[in-house]
Amino acid sequence: MRTVKEVSRLTGVSVRTLHHYDAIGLLKPTEVTRAGYRLYDDTALSRLQSILLFRELQFPLKEIKAILDSPDFDPEEALTQQIKLLEMQYKRMGELISFAREIQKKGVKRMDFQIFDKSEIEQYKAEVKVKWGDTKEYQEYEQRQKNGYDFSKASSQLLNLFSELGALKQLPPDHEKVQEKISAIQDFITRNFYTCTTEIFGKLGQMYAGDERFKHNIDQAGGEGTARFAQQAISVFCSNKQA
Repeated sequence: MRTVKEVSRLTGVSVRTLHHYDAIGLLKPTEVTRAGYRLYDDTALSRLQSILLFRELQFPLKEIKAILDSPDFDPEEALTQQIKLLEMQYKRMGELISFAREIQKKGVKRMDFQIFDKSEIEQYKAEVKVKWGDTKEYQEYEQRQKNGYDFSKASSQLLNLFSELGALKQLPPDHEKVQEKISAIQDFITRNFYTCTTEIFGKLGQMYAGDERFKHNIDQAGGEGTARFAQQAISVFCSNKQA
C-alpha cells in the first residue's frame, strides 16, 4: 500500500490531481486510514496507469471514468486499442515533423492543410467510446440485443436507404431531397438501433467515410462515392440542426 505522496512521486501525478480523481470517483483510494490518509494498492495503480494512457490520448476524464466503470470493460482489449491509437498518433507526429521540415526547406508559403486532418484518429476514438463508454445509447442497443431484436434485418433496410441516397449523388449535399433522405436515415437509426442524437449522427458520418468496413458496405449499396457523399450531407444536416 502506498500513500498519496508516494503514488505522486512514483507516477508524476500531483497530489492535488489524485485528490481530484478521488473526488470525482475516477480513482478512489483502496483504503482511507482513521487519520484520513489515502492508501493505494497495485490494483489502484493499474487503474491509474489506464487513466494516464487514456489522458495521453486526450480522452476527457468523464469519458475515461465511463469506460473504466463499464461492466464489459476488458483491460487487455482496451490496451490493444490504446496501443493502436498511440501508434496512429506516433505516425501522425512523424508526418508532421517531415511536413514542418519540408516547409523549412522550401519556404513558409507552401500551403497544405491535409496533414492536419485528424479524422482517422477521431473516428477510431469514437469506436472506442461507443464500445466501452457505457453510454445511454449503447445500453439501449445492448438491451435490444438481449430482447432478441433482429438487427440483421434492420441493417439491410438501412443499406436500402443508403442505396436511395446514392441515387441522389448528382445533387449537392445541402439539396432539400438529399437532406430529407439524411433525416430519414437518422430517424431509422433511432427507431431500430439507439437514440441517434445530432452529436452521434455527426460522428457516424465521419465513420461512414473513414472506416473501410462502413465505406465498403455503403458504396456497395449506393455506388462508388456514396459513403463520402453521406458524410458531407450529414455534416450539413448536423450543422443546420446545431444552428
